[in-house]
Amino acid sequence: MKIEVNLPILKQISETAAETGMDAFVIGGFVRDHILNRPCNDIDIVVSGSGILFAEKIAERIGHTTKVKVFKNFGTAMIHHGDYEIEFVGARKESYRNDSRKPVVEDGSMEDDQNRRDFTINALSISLQKNNLGEVIDPFNGLEDIEKKIIRTPLDPLITFSDDPLRMLRAIRFATQLDFKIEDKTFSAISKTKERISIISKERIIEEINKIILSDIPSKGFMLLNKSGLLQLIFPEMALLKGTDIKEGKGHKDVFYHTLEVLDKIALHSDNLWFRWAAILHDIGKPAVKRFDQKAGWTFYGHEFRGSKMIHSIFRKMALPLNEKMKYVEKLVLLHLRPIALSEEEVTDSAIRRLLFDAGDEIDDLMTLCEADITSKNQEKVLRFMKNFELVRIKLKEIEEKDKIRNWQPPIDGEYIMKIFNIAPCKEVGLIKNSIREAILDGVIGNNFEEAEKLMFEEGKKLGLKK
Repeated sequence: MKIEVNLPILKQISETAAETGMDAFVIGGFVRDHILNRPCNDIDIVVSGSGILFAEKIAERIGHTTKVKVFKNFGTAMIHHGDYEIEFVGARKESYRNDSRKPVVEDGSMEDDQNRRDFTINALSISLQKNNLGEVIDPFNGLEDIEKKIIRTPLDPLITFSDDPLRMLRAIRFATQLDFKIEDKTFSAISKTKERISIISKERIIEEINKIILSDIPSKGFMLLNKSGLLQLIFPEMALLKGTDIKEGKGHKDVFYHTLEVLDKIALHSDNLWFRWAAILHDIGKPAVKRFDQKAGWTFYGHEFRGSKMIHSIFRKMALPLNEKMKYVEKLVLLHLRPIALSEEEVTDSAIRRLLFDAGDEIDDLMTLCEADITSKNQEKVLRFMKNFELVRIKLKEIEEKDKIRNWQPPIDGEYIMKIFNIAPCKEVGLIKNSIREAILDGVIGNNFEEAEKLMFEEGKKLGLKK
């Protein structure tokens, strides 16, 4: 098979290879994605010789403004050209120690370099030599695996995964992203070597998990993680969601599969990684609060509170950011039952104001999460919920336009209260602020300074404060 090499930068690399007498090949993901008609801006170039020296030659050819970023420890160099990030490395072979995924690297041949690739679909290369420009080199039938949609290792998968256990997650990630099947022997090797994942850093693990989450149908990846046994090792809190219990003829749905349904629904609406994390974690507190009541059956009272409190420790353990992204997830998990509760009862202005006040800018995502959370197989029940959610959305819009409660702060703050009553910070200031806030949210007074100030004086008088 031949591929037309019409990308200008690849033509320049081909010309430089001819001038220097070095062989050059495009290898890996760019080749795979080109064949699959997927966009890819990362180009890996393998050369016979020094990748760093070759990158410097390319930079000279392109122009003096092109900078070469050198990674001496890895023998690689990188340049940016237009939208492309191009990495150069000399052909090499690798060997591994049992306690590390970092290989011992030696100079090698192109055959050695392709042997070290993780999967057959990533071992494909395109020749940039003038005599066979564009020829696809396929030593492991990667083209056939692409056609059959198969993930398979070039060499013995037990050795491949034992050498570098991160490849187990990469196999699942590629299967999820590309909608491929992991070949049986390869998948069996993942299950057999799963304990080796312990030598991989949290940062590398979460990078692969996030890529799975950002796939079109992320549930596929989590199903594979679960089936292989990796989920229990890298995300035990999610693994605890699996299973159902039946007692006195009463059961509950499998929260793991329910969570995956919600995740896939959110994936249809948004490619926001943290919104998808909120979907994954919205019921994470259920195992901790699960109880059986003879009248009600299985209950999960307070799981939203327990779940929101678990977010920080989960993010910390999984090397996720402990910042506003985490707080966004915490908020959605904490509030995810509120719109559902509203949809089951009379929707009052007061309840809507409180929801707007508590959710702030996240109100739209919260409503979408709640709608995705309805996974009942009872279509009549689903239609009733959706109809009620629509009423909640209409009411949210009306109250927002009328009262401007989203991200609202009461018209009178603590500084003003202390100034008027000539007092220092004390509990009375908090009591007055709380009374004003609650009165506005309940609709007792309007969201304006005049009515708030009047109530301030009334509450101050009750507390024995004088102007």
